[in-house]
Amino acid sequence: MAAKDLYEKDYYGILGVEKNADGESIKKRYRKLARELHPDKTKGDKTLEERFKAVSEAYDILSDDKKRAEYDQARTLYQQGGIPNGGFQGNFSAGGFGDLGDIFGNLFGGQARGPRRGADMQANATISFRESINGTQLTFNSPSGPVTTKIPAGVNDGARIRVRGKGAKGEAGPGDLYITVNVSGHSIFSRREENILITLPVSFPEAALGADVPVPTLSGEEVTLRLPAGTANGKVLRIKGRGIARKDGSSGDLLVKIEVTVPQRVDGKAKKALESYQAETEGADPRSDFRKRAQS
Repeated sequence: MAAKDLYEKDYYGILGVEKNADGESIKKRYRKLARELHPDKTKGDKTLEERFKAVSEAYDILSDDKKRAEYDQARTLYQQGGIPNGGFQGNFSAGGFGDLGDIFGNLFGGQARGPRRGADMQANATISFRESINGTQLTFNSPSGPVTTKIPAGVNDGARIRVRGKGAKGEAGPGDLYITVNVSGHSIFSRREENILITLPVSFPEAALGADVPVPTLSGEEVTLRLPAGTANGKVLRIKGRGIARKDGSSGDLLVKIEVTVPQRVDGKAKKALESYQAETEGADPRSDFRKRAQS
């Protein structure tokens, strides 16, 4: 594809974002369109396939700060008539935009003339929460053949992984394959940076009297959490080193939020015991300070 064919394109319009859109807005818009237009969903609709390719091409440029800046420069110059309709004919400078040969060479993967490398390709992959923490291996079909790549441990939702040389073929070599990773949610675990979060149900006696409570971890084993007597509902306790591994060899923590459960029905001796407890603690009003603060 000639450089002229690229700088004539309105990549912002193709993605449906404003020219001043930030990187996060561009990523969210691309992910929405990629899900809607992915070939797995469009069932051979050629028009939608071309739209998918255009959206992927636009995201490849606009998601890279350097490419985006160079595209903006070339696009502005083109709109101002600084590039003749016949296209780019050689090295020249204009209006502070620098050497257009350099711009087009950096932006579009080669020199403005001569053999060009193949186009970069886009792919989406959905992995489980556990796979995102432990890492996994995925296989894709690409123009260069079957591709197997590793997804590193600790990858974040929305991460973009580059696989060099696995895009479309070209005279100057193949382009690259870019994989956008979507991480499915987990019913129990979530993450905050390198920490794993979990909400742990405990009984009222365990919270009031204290207890050693088993806590599940992503590795499949359970660890024991010492619950101090008088632990309040919503209290967050920390189990060190049971989070996500960092590059330096250390690990984040497992953050355990306490949820004191209340039985829906109490009968027999349990009910009498609670009534006795209520009578013994009649003078203790948990809302006295609450009312004072409400009146301040």
